[in-house]
Amino acid sequence: MASDSERPSLSPLKGTTTQTKTIGDRTFQGLGNLIKLLPTGTLFIFQFLTPVLTNYGKCQTINKYLVGALLFFCGFNCFFSCFTDSYRGTDGRLYYGVVTKDGLWPLSDSSDKSINLSRYKLQLGDFAHAMLTLMVFAVVALMSPNVVGCYYLSFETTQETLLVVLPSVVGFIASAIFAVFPHMRHGIGYPLTHEAAVA
Repeated sequence: MASDSERPSLSPLKGTTTQTKTIGDRTFQGLGNLIKLLPTGTLFIFQFLTPVLTNYGKCQTINKYLVGALLFFCGFNCFFSCFTDSYRGTDGRLYYGVVTKDGLWPLSDSSDKSINLSRYKLQLGDFAHAMLTLMVFAVVALMSPNVVGCYYLSFETTQETLLVVLPSVVGFIASAIFAVFPHMRHGIGYPLTHEAAVA
């Protein structure tokens, strides 16, 4: 008598269901990667300060300079965060560092030399993820109603379709790229996944 593992499958849809589930899982993973693409703290700061600094879209000259400084700060933070990573020391604490060509340069002294930090080397994908992160932040930031009202008010009435379509198109492109090439770093401002916490 053959065991259950040796019997051939009688269901013709078994392989199809597995393949469909895998495509669905990849789609949701891509959406999750898009959400974790922007550092949560940076996006929160931008969303919190923008209405105040733009005077709710009714800017004076000083407001434009303040919003420009905020855009630069948040954009730089999004870009720089792609070059940070974290590791768990033997003491169980989480440590952050900056990714370099030689490995991870710790921001604090963990005094733990048993962790191999050279495996966190800078890669070409880090630059691609940094550029995508900056692009997504730029679309989210520059298409927000308060920034549009502050910098290019006439654009809001003449190019309404672009304001609606552009964020969706950029989001789709970024999520498709991240579904194929996921960002594996867990740097400053990014949530730490269970797999990284255990590693």
